[in-house]
Order: sequence, then C-alpha cells, then structure tokens
Amino acid sequence: MTADVNGAVEVRGALIRLRRTTGLPVAFGGLVEPDRGQMRISELNGARTMALRSLAVTSGNGLGGKTVALARPCAVTDYSASRQISHEYDAAVAAEGLRSVLAVPVVVRRRVRGVLYGALRTAQPLGDRTLNAAVEAARDVEQSLVVRDEAQGLLAAAREPEAGAAWEQVREAHGALRALAPRVADPELRAELLAVCDTLAAAPAPATAAGGVRLTPRELDVLVCVSAGATNAVTAERLGLRAETVKAYLRSAMRKLGAHTRLEAVVAARRAGLLP
Repeated sequence: MTADVNGAVEVRGALIRLRRTTGLPVAFGGLVEPDRGQMRISELNGARTMALRSLAVTSGNGLGGKTVALARPCAVTDYSASRQISHEYDAAVAAEGLRSVLAVPVVVRRRVRGVLYGALRTAQPLGDRTLNAAVEAARDVEQSLVVRDEAQGLLAAAREPEAGAAWEQVREAHGALRALAPRVADPELRAELLAVCDTLAAAPAPATAAGGVRLTPRELDVLVCVSAGATNAVTAERLGLRAETVKAYLRSAMRKLGAHTRLEAVVAARRAGLLP
C-alpha cells in the first residue's frame, strides 16, 4: 500500500496556507508509505528545482526522518552543518539551496502519517510564530485524514455481508459524519463527506426523497440526529445551531414528509431512502 493519493491533496493545500501565513519561501511535504516505513516527499511549493521531488525519507534519517521517529516538530538553523541530525539527504537539500528548515509531523491516532516542511534559503532561526503556523497546518491535514478514514471505514462496513447485524452502528456513524460535515472547512472535502453519507443512506440523490420531496441539507442533518434519539438541545449542540432553529428545521422536514411526529418523520425519511 502506498501513501494515500487523496491525502496528498490535503498536504498540498496545507503547504499553500503555510507559505501564505508565514512568508516562508519554500514548503514541501508528503505522506508515510505504511508498508515501507518511509515518508515520500510528493508536494513542493516554492521550490526552484526538482531535487526533493519523490525523495524517500526513512524514519530516523535526516530532519524529516527524525520528526517521524519522535512524532514531534524538529528544526535546524543550518541544515548541512547541524549536528542534531544525520545527513543522508544533504545533496538534495543543498541542490534546492535550503539552510534553515523545520519539519512538523502529521499524527493521526498516535501514528505519524506525514510530514510538513518549511524552509529558508538563509541560516537564521525560525521563530515560534512560524513553528505554530506549521503545527496548525499539520492539524488541518490530520482532521482531513480522520474524516477520510472514518468515511472509508463506513463504506467498507456497509459492503460486508454481515453488515445487516451491525446496521445500527452504521446509522450512528452516519449521524456522526453528518454532524461533522458542517465543521469541515474544505468545501471539496465537505462535499465528498456528504456524498459518502448519501451512499450510506442509499439515497438516489442528496436530500431528495421518492415522490419528489426535497429536504435541505440542514433538515436532513436534524433528522439524522433525531433518528439517533437526540433531543433538540443535543441536536443543536452537535450541529452548532440554536434549539429554536433546530425546531424550525424539524417542523419543515415533518411538513414535507407528511409526518405529524418526530418518529413518523424518521420512518418516512427511511422509507424514502434518505436515512440508513
């Protein structure tokens, strides 16, 4: 198994944001290849050469390898002269003209999944502001990978022959993902997550029921929480809404579905294929 191709998209976006927020001239990074015990640099931003492209970094070697091994940020003021790291990759780093470099791990469930680097072409300390920005960029990638992992796990579970016996768990996870989606900043990832939810619900199209009934995304979010037994107050907390707003969405969904109670609305939505 190689590094997650989709995850590389998140790394690319994080590097762009890192350069924009810090003013660093160069940022690069990549994901760990789990079956090989190494991280491969796949994304470059601001680089003048291809010297770092596809460079395989082994755990413990160089600055990035040290970051992978320790699962914490590391930095050097002058890469080629530093005594804090080994120097297997000096040629590639020198070819790009890098001197001051930091590396921040992307950690998901206590496992390093990738590394983000930021660098200067001069030998000078990288301050706390720059380091904090790099850590925040890594957190963004971590959140995206968690969402992808959960979505892929749900799809795999739904395809298993014994999935029927665990369908309630799938419903709970479906509800959790629907509640998580509005908090995902990346619009493409949010749309992809909602599409996965629609797949789990076996809906023919997002928020569209049989007979032409249409529910808004928020109406569907509220019904998902209600189907899991959540009160209006709990639903409001999960979705970041006011309780009165939740009631309004629920009333609207009930009206569209021809339901007179919360339970009837959930049953009607499931029959229409909107809920798993």
